[in-house]
Amino acid sequence: MIVQDVSRIDAHIALKHALRRSDFELDVDVQIPATGITGLFGESGSGKTTLLRCIAGLEAGLSHDPRPVHKRGVGYVFQEPQLFPHLDVRRNIEFGLRRTSSNRIDQQQVIALLGLGDLLDRKPDGLSGGEAQRVAIASVLLRSPRLVLMDEPLASLDQRRKEELLPYLDRLHEELSVPIIYVSHSIDEVSRLCDHLLLIDNGKIVASGELHEVLSRLDLPLLSGSNAGSVIDAKAQRYDSVYDLTELGFSGGVLCVPGRYEERAKSVRLRIAAQDVSICLKRPDATTILNVLAAEIDDVQSVGPSSALVRLAVGTDYLLALITRRSVARLQLKKGDAVYAQVKSVTVKH
Repeated sequence: MIVQDVSRIDAHIALKHALRRSDFELDVDVQIPATGITGLFGESGSGKTTLLRCIAGLEAGLSHDPRPVHKRGVGYVFQEPQLFPHLDVRRNIEFGLRRTSSNRIDQQQVIALLGLGDLLDRKPDGLSGGEAQRVAIASVLLRSPRLVLMDEPLASLDQRRKEELLPYLDRLHEELSVPIIYVSHSIDEVSRLCDHLLLIDNGKIVASGELHEVLSRLDLPLLSGSNAGSVIDAKAQRYDSVYDLTELGFSGGVLCVPGRYEERAKSVRLRIAAQDVSICLKRPDATTILNVLAAEIDDVQSVGPSSALVRLAVGTDYLLALITRRSVARLQLKKGDAVYAQVKSVTVKH
């Protein structure tokens, strides 16, 4: 049995879905912002795709929403691009345009945002995986949906193609107002693209909130181990041409990262994995690590028989450090301690 509802409440979208099978139960009742990108993150089999299919009306069963799929105002981007092989790129895109009467999104804007101008006369079999996925996204957007669902759109691409497509998703995020639910098994993708985050486990939402806030929690098993880390917004301050390093300022100080990032009014997003942060009681005098920040321990939680997560306040932001429980005991680390955080690696959203 399936019970589902998708509706807007002021500036939010209400998702209420229940599905029961012999081996699985989905029970979701949550609100998400009606703007920006909401990430849906969870392990394989947790219910991510099932939830999307319920939202889109692709699951058979009872529903509070009697409208057929094509009248729900929901666009769906699948893992594999859904294109007509006998149509060129232009006509694949225009097929989406013909399926709507609202035309809230401009065709030329979408073509420009997704970099499709030079591909319009090609057939799908002449496109790379990343190019085909951009065409599929354009076709969905030109149906002027009220909500776009993206089901791991990068999953079928190799790393090179993923890196090619991610900047286009950034541009959609920045320039279009259509809300998106983005499913991914990669915490790095979610951290780069999303504003809001839903964590799903065994068919239930176990956490929901603003991205920075959810990622800084220590009580979520899904965000422990290699998935643990923080997101910080920073601004480029100075470029060192001698060593090819850019200084990025944020509330807790300055971080140096390789490469050149131009000074601009808009901030850049930094992803710092917890396994790339270590803790010192005193500022180290001689270290190869460039980024050493004064911090205060905000919380300490064991996350397994040998590991612990430490939340560090740096200005108004947080860093997470994944260390051993033995180190916690040896250094007698506790809430309120003044320490120094060594940051070994920083990923910058381009």
